[in-house]
Amino acid sequence: MSDWPDGWNDRSDPHGRGSGGAQPEGARVMRHVQRGQVPPPAAPVPPVRRPVPAQPQGYDDGYGQGSHGDGYNTGQVYGGGGGRGGRPPRVGPAPDWRRRIKLGSLTLVVVLLAVSIGTYFWADGKLKREVDLSKVIERPEAGDGTNYLIVGSDSREGMSADDKKKLHTGSAEGKRTDSMMILHDGSNGPTLISLPRDSEVEIPSFVGSESGKRFPGQGRRVKLNAAYAEDGPELLVRTVEHNTKLRIDHYVEIGFAGFANIVDAIGGVEMDIPKAFKDKKSGADFQAGKQTLNGEQSLAFVRTRYAFAGSDLDRTKNQQKFLAALASQTATPGTILNPFKLYPTMGAGLDTLIVDKDMSLWSLGQMFFAMKGVTGGDGTSMNIPISGSNGGNLVWDKAKVAQLVEQLKNDEKVTVTGN
Repeated sequence: MSDWPDGWNDRSDPHGRGSGGAQPEGARVMRHVQRGQVPPPAAPVPPVRRPVPAQPQGYDDGYGQGSHGDGYNTGQVYGGGGGRGGRPPRVGPAPDWRRRIKLGSLTLVVVLLAVSIGTYFWADGKLKREVDLSKVIERPEAGDGTNYLIVGSDSREGMSADDKKKLHTGSAEGKRTDSMMILHDGSNGPTLISLPRDSEVEIPSFVGSESGKRFPGQGRRVKLNAAYAEDGPELLVRTVEHNTKLRIDHYVEIGFAGFANIVDAIGGVEMDIPKAFKDKKSGADFQAGKQTLNGEQSLAFVRTRYAFAGSDLDRTKNQQKFLAALASQTATPGTILNPFKLYPTMGAGLDTLIVDKDMSLWSLGQMFFAMKGVTGGDGTSMNIPISGSNGGNLVWDKAKVAQLVEQLKNDEKVTVTGN
């Protein structure tokens, strides 16, 4: 029998105030719960590991505590940075590859610029600026383009007795011109003109390069190489200008040793020799066909004249052919971009190179590439026009020489042909 009034045990009561059991429902099911306490779960539930949003410092659950009052912990950490179920470790920002590439490129440019500037001043400091063209008097007017007088001398400076024997240079003291060429660099392409050493020319009035004394012209007619032997490069330039009426802008001279060393530094020069020839005086001994010449062989090739019917005229043609091939095969990426070739090549050439006082390394480079253009189909190579001979001297064709010089002065296309 129930002590509760009828109807209080009605299970349909939405408030659960009735029960059909032996004990009142309140005593059987419900217990007194103090405020601020949370009943534990009926069964342990594994904590769910999921990131929890960060809570502000001093989180309050509404009861003045930072956690549930009964010490119950759900495994979550509020306001903290670590622990199980906390936020994942912070990952740094992704690398800025664009910025890194820009910095790397800038560093590379700076390094290359520094190396280039250093190389320029190193090479520029090795030039021997010994020729003073201001001492040359009564000079022709300058024309268009740039004219270089390129001289190969038989200087044996710095050569040992074994070197002289090996290169068949002999042991003569002093130096003489072994080859002379005018290279005109203009808008119509380069023109390379050989001046045979046996050319008959007039020695004009001049001022001595060492004494400063003026020597009047006496109408003396000599071989062209005699002008160099008499008073060096300044008188040679004066004589060339007087007999051609063409102003020389720069002077470049190289000796035997420097020539051979340049060839060896680049690993030889490939030449196609159309006909075999041999010469005891120069040491030449060549078969026909394509072959790579070393420094010794190259010097013999450009010096040989007694093996040819045309003597000095044939030799000048071989000199032009070789120098153009040398320039073409040197100015390649394999040499310019390879420091193990570039520096030995520049060092070998610059150590024995003699130039005028106004010659810059830039002008020398322009001359070099103009020489290369002669074989690249952009230029012309020729001997100065010859009308005949006077004993052992070659006589220039004055009319053709005048026409040639006029075309060079005006930087026109050269139509004159030489021998």
